[in-house]
Amino acid sequence: MRIAGAPISWGVCEVPDWGFQLSPERVLKEMAEVGITATEFGPEGFLPAEPEAKVATLAKYGLKAVGGFVPVVLHDPAHDPLPAVERELDSFTAAGAEVLVLAANSGLDGYDTRPVLDDEGWAAMFRNLDRLAELARSRGITPSLHPHVGTMVETADDVSRVLEGSAIPLCLDTGHLLIGGSDPVQIARSHAGRVAHVHAKDVNLGLAKKVQEGELTYQQAVSQGIYVPLGQGDVDFAAIVGKLNEAGFDGWYVMEQDTILPAEPADEGPLGAVRQSIAYLKSLAS
Repeated sequence: MRIAGAPISWGVCEVPDWGFQLSPERVLKEMAEVGITATEFGPEGFLPAEPEAKVATLAKYGLKAVGGFVPVVLHDPAHDPLPAVERELDSFTAAGAEVLVLAANSGLDGYDTRPVLDDEGWAAMFRNLDRLAELARSRGITPSLHPHVGTMVETADDVSRVLEGSAIPLCLDTGHLLIGGSDPVQIARSHAGRVAHVHAKDVNLGLAKKVQEGELTYQQAVSQGIYVPLGQGDVDFAAIVGKLNEAGFDGWYVMEQDTILPAEPADEGPLGAVRQSIAYLKSLAS
């Protein structure tokens, strides 16, 4: 099992007003302290924009780059996402990163609302997914699509439509799939061959249902602790790992628990939950 980290587990997020943003120095230092040796890049602005400087910053803490989460608008026929993704891939190539994690950005700030996608929008999305997958592979990078709350691929119906209408591999985010109404175990069982990357999350199902029913926004649910340390929530992660192992999955498990910090923690902050989750992942690999 290849285990990596992600800055969002320390509350570092691309969403405006998400919460207190810890410094790269603290986040990367704490990753190294708990034995993480690889990470996703994090949002724009977290690491230096210049590819070589980005790589050097990670190397300072003994970290290699796995890849990164890149939200782009895919459904608008008038918008071409290729140039922006091509610029992102310069950093991937410089760092020897392996996986491009695309998300179908709604075009709105945050993940609390999204527009309704029509047939023309779906057709544009599928065309762009094919183009971006080809671009990534031409650079030696594996493409994947991340179903994500508040994006144009969120619900179980959305995920099914992507699986049927596109050949792009999936980033299996166990938390976002469950919150969106999919069964991540069933996807791992039925579509293991499409899984290129895993974002490992565990979820409080009671809070997930409140998001599904509109009682809470996604951001409110994160603030209230919808994500819990792996093995302590309602995602059957052991079953997911078992199904992926059976299929010969050899990609990354990125330990990723979205969190929101109201201020700089006076204690160890998110590090305790990260430590527990890593220990649980390692227990599944033994």
